[in-house]
Amino acid sequence: MGRKINPIAYRLGINKPWMSRWLPPGKDFGKWLEEDEKIREIIMKKVGNAGIASIEIERTPDKYRIFIKSSRPGFIIGRGGGGIEELEKLLRKVITAGASLSLTVEELKRTEVSAQIMAQNIAWDLEKRMPYRRVLKRYIDIAMQNRDVKGVKIQVAGRLGGTEISRREHLEKGKLPLTTLRADIDYGETTAFTKYGTIGVKVWAYKGDIFENQKVESRK
Repeated sequence: MGRKINPIAYRLGINKPWMSRWLPPGKDFGKWLEEDEKIREIIMKKVGNAGIASIEIERTPDKYRIFIKSSRPGFIIGRGGGGIEELEKLLRKVITAGASLSLTVEELKRTEVSAQIMAQNIAWDLEKRMPYRRVLKRYIDIAMQNRDVKGVKIQVAGRLGGTEISRREHLEKGKLPLTTLRADIDYGETTAFTKYGTIGVKVWAYKGDIFENQKVESRK
């Protein structure tokens, strides 16, 4: 089962946090969930080119706290903070009227590898009509240079290279224990819009075991 579902959803509550954290009053669950989806759509449409690694939402009936992790935070903030003010105006159109909004932009560390950022970069390269095998090999080599990454897998599906029939291909290197719950698996997916149609991109990155240090201590 661990190889057939989203590895982040498979580990929720174990070593992965929820991207939306709230408890709605009464029967407002559907309404709040719809608002979360609209918030994410607006952010990705407005500043998706900033390399969004994650969007986390915390909320109460009268307060919203949104955390955006990006590889290019300056692109979101804009000159003099104008970019983030414009984004807040767009978000206020879909959130509950009168509720306060707190928008925090965090920078992705240079030493940190994000599967979602990798997927986005691969999609952009494919849209530039770069050879997909070269692109996959390049990003796997870059990721494996990081000491925290123990294994990487990249999968692409669609009319690769402009062929008549769509197909699925993947390239992997290192370990990737998808069924091990203690394994820290980062996952990202996106779509590349090319001249020949859409190409789906999926990336898995294994960053070691979460409870490895606890095991060492227990042996002592």
